[in-house]
Amino acid sequence: MPLLASQRCSNHSQREAVARCPECTRFFCRECITEHDDRVLCTACLKKLAQKPLTRRPLFANLVRLCQCALAVLFVWFFFFVMGESLSQVTSTFHKDTIWHVPWIDQE
Repeated sequence: MPLLASQRCSNHSQREAVARCPECTRFFCRECITEHDDRVLCTACLKKLAQKPLTRRPLFANLVRLCQCALAVLFVWFFFFVMGESLSQVTSTFHKDTIWHVPWIDQE
């Protein structure tokens, strides 16, 4: 296994390598590496790691969106159900002598 001090950057042959990517096992200079999740990775490997979750994400995102829509419909239905139940419990004397009182409906 070659020593890090004697290695050169895989992208820039004139620069000394400062780190080795654990994914592709190549050596890179300071400008070619980045730290991600407490690991030092090259930009190519970081790009590969970033694309992996995106292949699975649309299915999960669609499932979450469907659950959110179902919960919203359930919430709206429950709200109107409770409002209808509470309004059906109101007695007709509650509306007596109000602005919307219509004499031809309430003929008693």
